[in-house]
Amino acid sequence: MQLLEERILRDGRVYPGNVLKVGGFLNHLIDERLLDEIGKEIAARFCEQNVTKIMTIEASGIAIACAAAHYMHAPVLFAKKSKTSNVSSDCFSAQVVSYTHNNTATVIVDKEYLLAGDRVLIVDDFLANGAAVRGLMSLVNQAGATLVGCAIAIEKGFQNGGAELRAEGVRVESLAIVESMTDDTLTLRKQK
Repeated sequence: MQLLEERILRDGRVYPGNVLKVGGFLNHLIDERLLDEIGKEIAARFCEQNVTKIMTIEASGIAIACAAAHYMHAPVLFAKKSKTSNVSSDCFSAQVVSYTHNNTATVIVDKEYLLAGDRVLIVDDFLANGAAVRGLMSLVNQAGATLVGCAIAIEKGFQNGGAELRAEGVRVESLAIVESMTDDTLTLRKQK
């Protein structure tokens, strides 16, 4: 997606440890116009899939999932990273290792909201090693729901997550793919 790629090249910042900071426009301070275009693009790529739920993980994926939901007319379900008093004890759960935060969280979804008949699109801001997507896929599988694919704003193509998921037959649509990052250079992969 050209608009997102231009924004990454202009405003993205590379931090040590292969961290790409896009907080100034995507997942901290959010450019609503860019977010709207991302939502349209995701909807266009998955419009034929009869999506009944758009699923993400708190917190950075929620805005992107909501933008897609606006155009797909499907509700957003986000996996929580902690159990609160208003969440049923009857939940699906999965362990997720965060690349950015360098920790492990147990994510949960109330069984009331993820059903066997659902057709689920996973949406997230980043795909690096695939741990978040795999955790969400586990929740979908536990529910007996159908995964129709994954929509990712930015994939780190030099890490293995996207390639492994695609090799397993998972449909992964990344709007921008970072080919390589160094302290002073950011290269994006040319997409068809």
